[in-house]
Amino acid sequence: MARPSWRSIEPFWRDIRVLRVAGQIVFVLALLAVAAWLVSNLQQALDARGLDLSFSFLNRTAGFAITQGPGMVRTDPFWKAFLVGLANSLSVILAGLALTTIVGLMAGIALLSPNWLLRNATRTYVEVFRNTPLLVQLFFIYFGVVLSMPALADRIELGPFILSQRGVWLPRPVPQPGSFLWIAAAACGVGFGAWIYIRRERRRRRTGEETRPIRWALVPLVGLPLLTWLALADPPFTFETAVLDGLRMVGGLRMTPEFFALLLGLVLYTGAFIADIVRGGILAVPHGQREAARSLGLKEGSVLRLVVLPQALRVIIPPLINQYLNLAKNSSLAFGIGYLDMYAVSQIIFNQSGQAVQVIALLMATYLALSLSISFLMNWVNRRMEIPGR
Repeated sequence: MARPSWRSIEPFWRDIRVLRVAGQIVFVLALLAVAAWLVSNLQQALDARGLDLSFSFLNRTAGFAITQGPGMVRTDPFWKAFLVGLANSLSVILAGLALTTIVGLMAGIALLSPNWLLRNATRTYVEVFRNTPLLVQLFFIYFGVVLSMPALADRIELGPFILSQRGVWLPRPVPQPGSFLWIAAAACGVGFGAWIYIRRERRRRRTGEETRPIRWALVPLVGLPLLTWLALADPPFTFETAVLDGLRMVGGLRMTPEFFALLLGLVLYTGAFIADIVRGGILAVPHGQREAARSLGLKEGSVLRLVVLPQALRVIIPPLINQYLNLAKNSSLAFGIGYLDMYAVSQIIFNQSGQAVQVIALLMATYLALSLSISFLMNWVNRRMEIPGR
């Protein structure tokens, strides 16, 4: 077999593989050059103003107080102020994620209800909240609803719940001597339930048979804490309600007007988007699945709970992740109604210290870590819901 002559060998500068690698190298070098130029300009601007890129300013005295959430005094450092803002953000985000899931699920099911009034009322709610800006909704809820509630003397009492202009009071759990034993039993129930869920889930994936991992995991998860509660001579927790003492409320768990308005706005706004996601997920389940379930004698509630929703979750969860991330990022609009979350506290720190670059970098890194954590957890749940073999 004749060897190819040197004239038939393509020059390397015409080789598409070489050109692709060379193009990527040139792009990376250009990107590094632009980044170096930006950093150099930033360093020159900071030197001209007598500033640096260190985070040592976080140890300075803040000079302002925060009364919302964990709270802090004026003599505390900047880093503690940032942590208080982070705690305030996490409290509204975690509560919002739980409540908006419930609201979105119920609204999504109601959009497919055969009841004309319920279906159209839910559709009106979804369209109104989806098509108006969240900040406008927060202004309306805070100034038009929360601050328009009765004064403390004319407060609204709904059993143990109290509503007024100064906030919302909930029953506060108070630990008793047997609380440690109950918490230990609850922790054991969580661990044992997780172990059962993992084993039965692996068996389901390996064999394809229905092992009902959630149902069996709930047995120790609910049973151990319940049996411990019943076995104790006294309840491990008592619930303290708020009472009026002069011109202020004493006891209970208080939600400030700002926190309550922000939480309500985030839940209603995000729940409207989740409702349409749930509706689409339910409609994605083949109609034959419902007919087969009805032919077995299942009632409509059982068909929805046992047949439709488990299959719809595979369609619902991926877009649901985006809505959870939007809720976490939209919580930064709290500054509009005076709630001192992480973004609002960062603005105060920036104004007090003048360290804009470090404060913004710290804020971005924190939101990024929070978003990645939510995404990682929901992607794990999504993988657990996949059909074995697909």
